[in-house]
Amino acid sequence: MPQKAIVLDEQAIRRALTRIAHEIIEKNKGIEDCVLIGIKTRGIYLANRLAKRIEQIEGAKVAVGEIDITLYRDDLSKKTANQEPLVKGSDIPIDINEKKVIVIDDVLYTGRTVRAALDALIDIGRPSSIQLAVLVDRGHRELPIRADFVGKNIPTSSSEKIVVELDEVDSTDQVSIYEK
Repeated sequence: MPQKAIVLDEQAIRRALTRIAHEIIEKNKGIEDCVLIGIKTRGIYLANRLAKRIEQIEGAKVAVGEIDITLYRDDLSKKTANQEPLVKGSDIPIDINEKKVIVIDDVLYTGRTVRAALDALIDIGRPSSIQLAVLVDRGHRELPIRADFVGKNIPTSSSEKIVVELDEVDSTDQVSIYEK
């Protein structure tokens, strides 16, 4: 897959996350009863980064958890036809009942990953609200889902792929467009 362009570098990612942190605080009138839940894998690292930014801004910690949506995917039978799915497990350190849950992911595309995350969350508890924060919204929704907080809208064609690389797993911070 040839790389077409780097659309966000390390500094742009940092700025986008800082803006999202401010927007989360503003929309929720602070961080009381807020919980950040990252979707495995890269959503977890983004949730942790947002939690650090929020703590710097508000002077208080916000709870962070992670959710594994593997068993909630609607394409599970296609992806794992000859093998068992690899379930990494969820880790949500506090009760999410009556909390404002902010789900964090790297890329919003068809909406199917978010739908799976919503199903998984509802199985765990009943939040007072669920919001969505994504680093990149690339369009092409197949479900009626939209993000409350977006780092960058990057309109793409279906022949393109967005690749998010984060230092924690990829040793670099950047978002690139590749031609399929």
